[in-house]
Amino acid sequence: MNSDAQTLSPYHTILLVEDDVRLSALVVEYLQNNGLQIETEFRGDTAVDRILSLQPDLVILDLMLPGLDGFEVCKQVRPNYHGPILMLTAKDEDIDQVVGLEIGADDYVVKPAAPRLLLARIRALLRRTEPESHQQGSSTVKQDKLSFGRLTIHSDSRTVSLNQTEIEFTTTEFDLLWLLATQAGRILSRDDISQALSGIEYDGLDRSIDIRISRLRKLLHDDSTHPKGIKTVRGQGYLFVADGWEA
Repeated sequence: MNSDAQTLSPYHTILLVEDDVRLSALVVEYLQNNGLQIETEFRGDTAVDRILSLQPDLVILDLMLPGLDGFEVCKQVRPNYHGPILMLTAKDEDIDQVVGLEIGADDYVVKPAAPRLLLARIRALLRRTEPESHQQGSSTVKQDKLSFGRLTIHSDSRTVSLNQTEIEFTTTEFDLLWLLATQAGRILSRDDISQALSGIEYDGLDRSIDIRISRLRKLLHDDSTHPKGIKTVRGQGYLFVADGWEA
């Protein structure tokens, strides 16, 4: 694998949980060549303690692992690990993607993944959690709170409250909600969302955005059959309705 010209900041630590030793070595080499510090783990049943003790900036988690599968690892660490989890799986099935996102994964890449695609997904996830002191080129005053009736979103603390009750969101779920909310009243296409959140063009096949929208509706008690807060505009995309959260 050749090094990509653009590198990430060296303070990021990633834990790769992958039982394929050869693939693991290739991924480690490529990511290290692009400025990342990589730790490895090869079993699911030892990965839980490793994630919780190391608290890496990001976890790349294979789905099929000895001892404990990636779904169970994700489920067990989520209450005490709040960094992004990127699932790496050989299964290109909607049900696996849905389950992964439902239990707290932030994104997924289907193997065999092109190295640059994997790196792009990692960069996108790390940018969302990067401390502001490390971010460059942004001198704009940031709005840190949005309120829509019963719904309140804080960007500084990355918290969401509905009816004054706080709701747990993954990194990607929060970022999607914040994007939609800051563009309230505007239809965002799947390509708009993909470009904004990951810097990658929508390929017309990836259903992760639809799955996450469904997940947001569930978390926010927005009726999936007749949603009032996050509407689907057929053939165009999604619309966040500012007054859809009134009592």
